[in-house]
Amino acid sequence: MVRQGKHIVMSNGTRILTIPRHNPVNAFTLGGIARDAGLSVTQFTDLL
Repeated sequence: MVRQGKHIVMSNGTRILTIPRHNPVNAFTLGGIARDAGLSVTQFTDLL
């Protein structure tokens, strides 16, 4: 985890993901997070 506030910013050294901390997270936002992580939506939902 890189930093935390209203959003969580995570990095693996190559990719940087910004994830909102509010609940619920919009479906389009989740799709964007999955895409930014290099995952398909199906792969992302399998991890949940």
